[in-house]
Amino acid sequence: MPAAEAEFMDVAGVAIAFRRQPGRSPGAVWLGGYRSDMLGTKAEALADWAATNGRAFLRHDYSGHGESGGAFRDGTISTWLGESLAVLRASGPERAVLVGSSMGAWIALRMAQDLRRNGEGGRIAGLVLIAPAPDFTTELMEPKLSRAQKKDLAGQGFFEVPSGYSADANVYTRALFEDGARNRVMTGPIDTHSPVHIIQGLEDPDVPHTHALKLASMMPADDVTVSLVPGGDHRLSRPEDIDLIVRSVDQIISRAG
Repeated sequence: MPAAEAEFMDVAGVAIAFRRQPGRSPGAVWLGGYRSDMLGTKAEALADWAATNGRAFLRHDYSGHGESGGAFRDGTISTWLGESLAVLRASGPERAVLVGSSMGAWIALRMAQDLRRNGEGGRIAGLVLIAPAPDFTTELMEPKLSRAQKKDLAGQGFFEVPSGYSADANVYTRALFEDGARNRVMTGPIDTHSPVHIIQGLEDPDVPHTHALKLASMMPADDVTVSLVPGGDHRLSRPEDIDLIVRSVDQIISRAG
């Protein structure tokens, strides 16, 4: 089916693009990864599932991504978190499963924290975290920074590395690292008060499966399922991967009502 028309809302002076599909609640909210957009394979598959099952579905592009305004290099976890919360509050279903891919899983966990802190925890029906990369700046990147990268961060405020998914290099800024440290979630027990399904490829070159297992171990109070996918890479976009993701969302939503 054709994608819903993009709408735009102003968040802190930036036009944030989003697409929403009407339907029953609980619905699903898609949160993409670093430099991804809302028209990717997994998001489109969830849009089709939502339309077929009459469920509400919401997705958006962070600033500097896809159809949204703003400069990519100005983005931080706090920036993208604020945009995600604003779009959810303005246009999201009453209750939703947050489906976060890679960095989007970090955003999802921070959203759950902020919503609960503000008395809105009931909006979260569950989380599906795909190749989750919470705290990736401190947990996954900082220990591996080269001397040249550290010098570039300190001097020019950013460094670039080739991307395995795009012709354009990935840019990582000093602001992203500094803000990432302030948004860490893997510093102690994590309690989302909702079911969580973590889906992690065993052949992921970007996020090791040990990171997903560490995340799961930090959720002692939640109902957590971990699916380790043989042969699965970071994208998890093969037909069998997509099927697992959609089934996971459907199962949590069915349990929630």
